[in-house]
Amino acid sequence: MQTPLAYLFRRLSQALPMAFAVVLLNFVLLKLTPGDLVDVMAGESGSATPEYMESLRKLYGLDVPAPLQFLHYIENIACFNLGYSFRLNAPVFDLILDRLPATLLLSLTAIAMALLVGIVFGAVAARFRGTVADEAISVVSTIGFATPLFWVGLMLIVGFSVKLRWLPSSGLSTVGAIYADNLALVRDIGQHLVLPALTLSLFFVSIYIRITRSAMLEVYGLDFVRTARAKGISETRVVVRHVLRNALLPIVTITGLQVGAIFGGTVVIETVFGWPGLGRLAYEAVTSRDVNLLLGIFLCSSLIVIVTNLAVDLAYALLDPRVEIR
Repeated sequence: MQTPLAYLFRRLSQALPMAFAVVLLNFVLLKLTPGDLVDVMAGESGSATPEYMESLRKLYGLDVPAPLQFLHYIENIACFNLGYSFRLNAPVFDLILDRLPATLLLSLTAIAMALLVGIVFGAVAARFRGTVADEAISVVSTIGFATPLFWVGLMLIVGFSVKLRWLPSSGLSTVGAIYADNLALVRDIGQHLVLPALTLSLFFVSIYIRITRSAMLEVYGLDFVRTARAKGISETRVVVRHVLRNALLPIVTITGLQVGAIFGGTVVIETVFGWPGLGRLAYEAVTSRDVNLLLGIFLCSSLIVIVTNLAVDLAYALLDPRVEIR
């Protein structure tokens, strides 16, 4: 059995080739797509000459072969330089650093909401298996799983923003607002966060309900649960202390796997709600063929997924003492 420090060092050393593979794959895929930044700029101007386009490619480093472009990009990453966004006239690192907090706020809030609601309703469905409550929760989770997120977002905007006027429909905060204190700022951001976080969490709530229900039903049939009941322990304590705790391992696994899907979902949600995060920035980078910015966003997202998987492995050891860190 390794020490936690040795295990952490080994996993971080494994993360380096994984990050390199992600960068290489993303670079190759982006280069295989037709056109580049200069083609987009030429199409927008409508009067660009071949000589002018060639000078732009030379200026942006697009006139050299793709392998040399990749080597130059790897050298920049080694120096903690993600390149320059010629479209937005700013360093890629600064653009990502500016948008990352908004995406993390949205993603973490959505995950927390999905876990809380999914575990609670999944536990209720498992506890009252075969009853009307179980059937109702199953039907609702199926509907949530099958409903497109962008449609849910649009319906929430129509209902709560346009019709009821309870919540704002877009943005991170009210434009031009003057806040009396930090609490007023937090309240305003919270109001803007409700609809996009609720929309993003809906799909994952359905998954966590099903996983929690299945895992708890499996644990209910084990010997130690029957032993706990035979000792006269209350059913609530049996559910919380014994059944739910042992059913958390598959939930933790799914949570780690869903981090990448969460970041993929933010592209749609941030675009629908005008949320100024990495997802919306990635959409803008795609439409403008800003390769440097896209590569930086992909690299940042992959690193977050790698770190999350490491945290999931460590959480296993905390939840189940039988799991050894190897």
